[in-house]
Amino acid sequence: MQILKTINLACLLIISQSGFTNNGKISKQLERELNNNESVELYILLKNKYKVQQTSSKDRISHLKNIILQLKANSQASKDKLNSLLPSLTKDYEFYWVNNSLRIKMDSQQARDFILSDSILKAYSNTAQRLKVITEKTQANAIHATGWNINMINAPQVWNQGIKGQNVVIAGQDTGYQWQHESIKNKYAGWNGIIVDHNYHWHDAINNPIIDCLDAQSNPESCDDHGHGTHTMGTMIGDDGQGNQIGVAPDAKWIGCRNMDRGSGTPATYTECFQFFLEPTDLNDSNPDVSKAPHIINNSWGCDFSEGCIQPDALESVVNNVVAAGILVVASAGNSGPGCNSINTPIAIYNKSLTIGSTTSSDTISSFSSQGAITVDGSNRIKPDLVAPGSSVRSADVNGGYVSFSGTSMAAPHVAGVAALMISANPAMAGKPKILKHILLRSSIAKTSQQTCSGILGSQRPNNTYGWGRLDALAAVNQIKDIIFFDNYEDF
Repeated sequence: MQILKTINLACLLIISQSGFTNNGKISKQLERELNNNESVELYILLKNKYKVQQTSSKDRISHLKNIILQLKANSQASKDKLNSLLPSLTKDYEFYWVNNSLRIKMDSQQARDFILSDSILKAYSNTAQRLKVITEKTQANAIHATGWNINMINAPQVWNQGIKGQNVVIAGQDTGYQWQHESIKNKYAGWNGIIVDHNYHWHDAINNPIIDCLDAQSNPESCDDHGHGTHTMGTMIGDDGQGNQIGVAPDAKWIGCRNMDRGSGTPATYTECFQFFLEPTDLNDSNPDVSKAPHIINNSWGCDFSEGCIQPDALESVVNNVVAAGILVVASAGNSGPGCNSINTPIAIYNKSLTIGSTTSSDTISSFSSQGAITVDGSNRIKPDLVAPGSSVRSADVNGGYVSFSGTSMAAPHVAGVAALMISANPAMAGKPKILKHILLRSSIAKTSQQTCSGILGSQRPNNTYGWGRLDALAAVNQIKDIIFFDNYEDF
């Protein structure tokens, strides 16, 4: 299944002293919005006053706190500069400290004037488009067994060592999560076996949702308005205790954030979820508690900027800051294969994202799996980084029972799950995403292709079809056990 949608990340607005000009840098979508709409919603990157510095702390939580303080200082400096101006323009705006950005809705002419502010680094459209779904969906309720995909990556051999993801928290941002599904309920960080508490474990970034996530007491509750998110979470941690071993790390805990409204997201909703994961809050978005931040974030989604957008960097600063804070960011590669250069959407294109392609039950590349190199930003970097099972993967159905989906969205959760196993095997690796990524890549099973992309032969390792190779949980866990600590893990 694919959940890559047309999110029109409108492009960098080039401003001259004479006013608002195109210069070939504004998407057709944004031009239409500014010229034809009375109001527009923008996602704006603000100028950073300070450069965020890495810390030398070996303690994960102390490191997180330090990075967050720096990010908030940058955001506060921007707020102080704009707070006197914004209320006169609109009441509909929100700052995000995770990357010093701003979502704002205002009159189109005011937007043109506002963009001239020297506080603004870049501006994009924040218009959501309905997702494109290319899916193979098969009901699979009768099977009670460990999935072929779980066996292929050798996860059961890791479980036999008593390593199942204990003491690790995985986060997912997606269409939401049906937390009461029998395979993931007992793994939800907000469930203690008797009562549920969604504070710090669930966030809804959709302000005016088509489907509300409310319980009988009108309190926000984790839900899934599409089904995609529940399926991906099942692959990460799912196990109903009745033989349906669908998850890679069945003893890990999970928290979630809804970043799409029936499949439609925006740069701002994705940013809001990342910010929540860095510093989880209660259901009133108050009383943050960084100790509840996850170790890993799975992202089985993509922002499609094909409709004229030529600036692919809208979410790069978010990913960079989250990884700098010590959280592994896993992303699906996309379902636009098999052609070269078809990995072309955020966040899969970024260097700091761990980008995952899809393989079949015969251990070959899925025909839909997007391939590198990354050309949309001029980097020509090799992607994907890794591949994992993604064709006909059986996991949790939002309506109960089980269903098979296909897509790189199904592949990425395997890697998030294996990362959880690695941290369980060596708790010193918590907060060390670069080491985790290094071991995941180099412990993979090398795979070659006949396809040459951007001058990289398919026989090379890494290549633009399989990356470094196919995920191997047992090899990754065995290698991570031998690592004690590296003072300068930035070398990875």
